[in-house]
Amino acid sequence: MAEEKGLDLAEVAPNVNPPVCKILDYGKYQYHQKKVETKHRKMQKKSEMKGVRLGFKTGEHDIGIKIKQAKKFLEAGNAVKVALIFKGREAMYKHLAHDKMIKFHEALKDICSMEAIPKSQGNVLIMILTPKS
Repeated sequence: MAEEKGLDLAEVAPNVNPPVCKILDYGKYQYHQKKVETKHRKMQKKSEMKGVRLGFKTGEHDIGIKIKQAKKFLEAGNAVKVALIFKGREAMYKHLAHDKMIKFHEALKDICSMEAIPKSQGNVLIMILTPKS
């Protein structure tokens, strides 16, 4: 019947007794499947890694602004990488910078969790925050 119509015979369910087959245009079927797959891929939300940079001497008001920015990123479903950069001899006071990072997390702890605790990488202290689901 498929050859008479110039179409293809596709096996839909081979494990069933008797096996189920369908007469269709296989090229058209593949085209449709590709379109559906690209549509689903476009609809997926990919979370990004957003960044917030702080300095060792950043003031309280400026940190408040950075917290608002991080909150906006977290509410959008993105992870936030908080980087505190040392200049010159500021690196000697890493314990103070660590405390500043913990205060930053404390301000956001109701909407995020700390994925990576503050770690030192050269002259930068890095902490990663992820949104709570």
